[in-house]
Amino acid sequence: MKAYERLIKYAQIPTASDEASDSVPSTPEQLDFARFMVEEMKAIGIEDAKTDENGYAFGTIPATPGYEDVDVIGYLAHNDTVREVQYWDIKPSVIECNGEYLPLNEEKGIRTTLDECPDIARLKGKHLVVTDGTTLLGADDKAGTATIMAAAERLLANEVPHGKIRLGFTPDEEIGRGPDHFDVKEFGARFAYTLDGGRFGEVCGETFNAAAARVLAQGYSTHPGAAKNKMRNAIRIAAEFDSLLPDSERPETTEDREGFYHSVAIKGQVDNAEIDYIIRDHDYGILEKRIQHLEEVRDLLNRKYGAGTITLEISHTYDNMAKALEPYPQLMENAKEAIRACGGTVVETAVRGGTDGSQLSYMGLPCPNLGTGAYVCHSVKEFACCEEMDQTVDMLVCLAGLFARR
Repeated sequence: MKAYERLIKYAQIPTASDEASDSVPSTPEQLDFARFMVEEMKAIGIEDAKTDENGYAFGTIPATPGYEDVDVIGYLAHNDTVREVQYWDIKPSVIECNGEYLPLNEEKGIRTTLDECPDIARLKGKHLVVTDGTTLLGADDKAGTATIMAAAERLLANEVPHGKIRLGFTPDEEIGRGPDHFDVKEFGARFAYTLDGGRFGEVCGETFNAAAARVLAQGYSTHPGAAKNKMRNAIRIAAEFDSLLPDSERPETTEDREGFYHSVAIKGQVDNAEIDYIIRDHDYGILEKRIQHLEEVRDLLNRKYGAGTITLEISHTYDNMAKALEPYPQLMENAKEAIRACGGTVVETAVRGGTDGSQLSYMGLPCPNLGTGAYVCHSVKEFACCEEMDQTVDMLVCLAGLFARR
């Protein structure tokens, strides 16, 4: 089965994670999908495919006879999608790219323009898996899952000599919990790659450093008719906090290696309000300065409105994986060689986000990220390029062969 056909199949199964949930995995649909992936692996001949109560699905491609001593590598993708965009009732279809725009839903006037995705021009004549412009596609990361499975079929046939290869499909990556219950020792790989979004040819050995902040504003509610000099409106105080963060350091005003503050949720009433932020930067020192600025804003508003008006909770999320990958330059070099061997152009980039590899690399499993041919992720205009998915499959097969030869 072609990788894009697997994507179409997998995309129609809703698997969004839920940050508000304390369960593992955070949604039961992910556990169902892990069981489904076990059956998918068994169907292509992976005999030891299994899942666990935490929603991880694993399997092994045995080494080609005579290559049992080669370093074991792993290919990883995540089962979950975001839930901020409609993630159910997905109706994927395949269109040919005209190089000018993508007609997702002409009846509703929904198109993807060159301004929204300049890569459309480069992809002219290619075939794209799209939605009808009203739902997520879920190519982040089911394009990764699909390419791994398509490559696994070819590796099981010993198309190239290779060492043992471990496959892993993980839950809750989108909410930063993917590696929380990942047993690196049991997985048994020396190195791994995440297949998690981006154009074919992307090789990512660097991610953001990440933290989260929760701002709690305490107000005082009284009858509005008698509120003068008495009421403290927590909603307005929380809004004032947000207004004191620089407009030039938000996701919608930054790119490349520029970090940001991002308000992701707000709720409240007159007597209390709350804003949740994520804070990101590739430079850990700058991330610390952003956290320091949050503390300064807290102190300013507490002086203005009274001690305890603003409470700030900071939590660490993940580190830039670049430092953990430094001792293993062969991971990036092998990936680049495999991309070139499959007709691709290497695009080495720093991820403006994080992957499971951000944490796994510090847990003893060095883990760069590779592109899959997915674009405009986390959006109703998300799509994946069929030909680039095929190239990704070729790359994974070639990469396994490179490790075996070296």
